[in-house]
Amino acid sequence: MIEIEDVRAAAARLAPRLRLTPFLQSHVLSEMTGAQVMVKFENHQFTASFKERGALNKLLTLSDAQRARGVCAMSAGNHAQGVAYHAKLLGVPATIVMPAGTPTVKVEHTRAHGATVVLAGETLAEANAEALRITEERGLVFIHPFDDPDVMAGQGTVALEMLDAVPDLDAIVVPIGGGGLISGVATAAKGVSPGIEVVGVQAACYPSMLCALRDEPLQGGGNTIAEGIAVKYPGKLTTEVIRARVDEVLLVEEPQLEAAVALYLFVEKTVAEGAGAAPLAALLARPGKFRGRKVGLILSGGNIDPRLLAQVITRQLIREGRIVTLRIPLNDRPGGLAKVTAVLRDFGANIIEIQHHRTLLALPAKEASIEITFETREREHAHTIVDALRAAGFLPVIV
Repeated sequence: MIEIEDVRAAAARLAPRLRLTPFLQSHVLSEMTGAQVMVKFENHQFTASFKERGALNKLLTLSDAQRARGVCAMSAGNHAQGVAYHAKLLGVPATIVMPAGTPTVKVEHTRAHGATVVLAGETLAEANAEALRITEERGLVFIHPFDDPDVMAGQGTVALEMLDAVPDLDAIVVPIGGGGLISGVATAAKGVSPGIEVVGVQAACYPSMLCALRDEPLQGGGNTIAEGIAVKYPGKLTTEVIRARVDEVLLVEEPQLEAAVALYLFVEKTVAEGAGAAPLAALLARPGKFRGRKVGLILSGGNIDPRLLAQVITRQLIREGRIVTLRIPLNDRPGGLAKVTAVLRDFGANIIEIQHHRTLLALPAKEASIEITFETREREHAHTIVDALRAAGFLPVIV
């Protein structure tokens, strides 16, 4: 069980070497939710993630002999880059084991920080087994991504910074994967302000920590945009800290995570990965829980694949009615398509794509069908366009 003194000691070690990230109020998010929302922008770290804190604190606690031998870590993402980056700055040899299927961009970023990357195993469990074998064989120090007291203490420094800037916070909302971040945050927050509420957030398809706290069989599987917290097996040490110091764990669904990622981009003009947006997703899903309170959200990281981000943005625009796709049956005569596009032109829609089907056997011989995708200003504008098409004699169906 780590204590507030451990987190304060970590803060003293990290202060000369780590960036103090912004902790700012979001006026728009506050208006939307009815809470006074403050955002801790950990995506402003050099590697765009809070993981640097725990990695650096662990590295700084090593003896000279341990630093000379080097360290080993297993990670497919932010922990890998945090260890590699700070090990290079400290002159510590680092070996990072990553699953064989890790995206090339993550592998190359880790190598660019000076680490030796070993690709091994098809799963995180297999990669972890290889990392432990290398650690033992070479006499290295293994840096666990979350289940380590020094790592937890390092992550907890984010809460000290938040409460130093805003001492009267009512609640801090934190993403949970293996539990390293929230263990440190809860320890620091409760140590400074015993009455503060610490709330954890997990993706609904990976509720492993919530299962552990309830002494239920662990669950976790499926696709989530919150890869950073898609952890099947939470830490043993972190589970005990969370059981003692975290007030509640909430689950959020994929549409809520997607909406939160998009909202950070649209409102705060900042990039959040799925795990980093989980606290905002919880706030949006449970506004009544936080209304009228001063709430700190930890935006834990911004390392999201650009293609996934583009898809999330498009899907959110569709949810908001700002991108609409209609399927419209037409009589197969000249001018039918022109009449549809004229309505869209007259009502200020911007056409993105048209698919015109005339030879599908599912259609009558004298009938055609179009699927037309267009941009609108907002949902009401989209409804106005659909009504106008109906008034013009068409039968549009929203796809």
